Amino acid sequence: MKTLYSIAIYIASFIVKLLALFNPKLKQGVLGRKETFKKLETAISKNDKTFWFHCASLGEYEQGLPVFEALKVKHSDYKVVLSFFSPSGYEVRKNTKIADVVVYLPLDTKANAKRFLDLVHPNYIIFVKYEIWPNLLHEIKLRNLNAILISAVFRESQSFFKWYGSYTKSALFAFKHIFTQNESSKKHLENINYTNVSVSGDTRFDRVSNQLKVDNSVGFIEDFKGNNLCIVFGSTWPDDDKLYIDYINHLKFQNLKIIIAPHNIKPSYISSLKSQIKTKSTCFSEMEKHNLSESNVFILDTIGYLSRAYSYADIAYVGGAAGTTGLHNVLEPAVFGIPIIIGKNYDKFPEAKSLIELGGISSVASSEDFKIVMDKLIQNPEKRETQGDINSNFILNNKGAVIQILDFIRI
Repeated sequence: MKTLYSIAIYIASFIVKLLALFNPKLKQGVLGRKETFKKLETAISKNDKTFWFHCASLGEYEQGLPVFEALKVKHSDYKVVLSFFSPSGYEVRKNTKIADVVVYLPLDTKANAKRFLDLVHPNYIIFVKYEIWPNLLHEIKLRNLNAILISAVFRESQSFFKWYGSYTKSALFAFKHIFTQNESSKKHLENINYTNVSVSGDTRFDRVSNQLKVDNSVGFIEDFKGNNLCIVFGSTWPDDDKLYIDYINHLKFQNLKIIIAPHNIKPSYISSLKSQIKTKSTCFSEMEKHNLSESNVFILDTIGYLSRAYSYADIAYVGGAAGTTGLHNVLEPAVFGIPIIIGKNYDKFPEAKSLIELGGISSVASSEDFKIVMDKLIQNPEKRETQGDINSNFILNNKGAVIQILDFIRI
């Protein structure tokens, strides 16, 4: 199995390089990985004490950030190496102040694993959620390095728990401890005799809770909203647009403002989105030319404002679950104590399932469902308040993962 895995990595590397000729995102990763070792050689010396934090992409980075920040403060004399596998994480956070050097994780060959660890020589390693690279982890285990996995989620369908997954399964034992998000993940690990495991919950609860401690005010959003009821559509995709565009075009309520923050902010998509909206709309990129208070719809064709935009919302729609792209973070609006609407494909998102069961989130499968749910929320302030309280209390009751993880780390 070990040999087959290594062969598969080399084949995958060759295929990715070919595909990168036609795919800009893949090309970013291929070119970025060529720079990894050079950047490490420049940034890290043999005498440095180092933390190595690894995240698959941007979502995992956001999960791990409260832990990263706390360790950075507590051990300011350590250098921090932050690695990503995906360009969508690396490109957005390549200049983060949390790290001394940000790199792409090299492909998981034995030679790359040895060279990477030689250069980083980490005193402590933290992986986030479910990044399991067998060759790298086996080398970590061989060197007896301190490594933990946080906010982990495991499902029975994963290779670790199948007859053919012996090599990936054994890689898990490189971690000195695994902190899972839920009890079922812990049980899956215990079923393969991995016992150094604790249910700490999801560090994202701590992450979003911190949003309440910062200044969320945005002047242009205040100008747009005024004293009106505000609905924020966050991280939406074309499948989400199909649910709500007709509703926006036939608004029957006065004093209602709509903010749309699409996941894709490429000009071609923004132009298409705006062309579908029949009521008066303004984009962030053109707001200097317009009086925002006169628009009914404000399109955030930029990044960096969504979390703060949720603080102005009376109702939130979180995108990704209308199609198959994956539901975005429902905890970001939940922390502000507002009701949330999502699409129908949420089975792989435990926090969404929990909040649907509790009554804080409503799932809709069609534009007609959306209309029914939205009308009820708009017309019933008490219903909005009740659902919002459910969501904010859910965040409050699930905080604390960061404290548990930090208590375990001894350096």
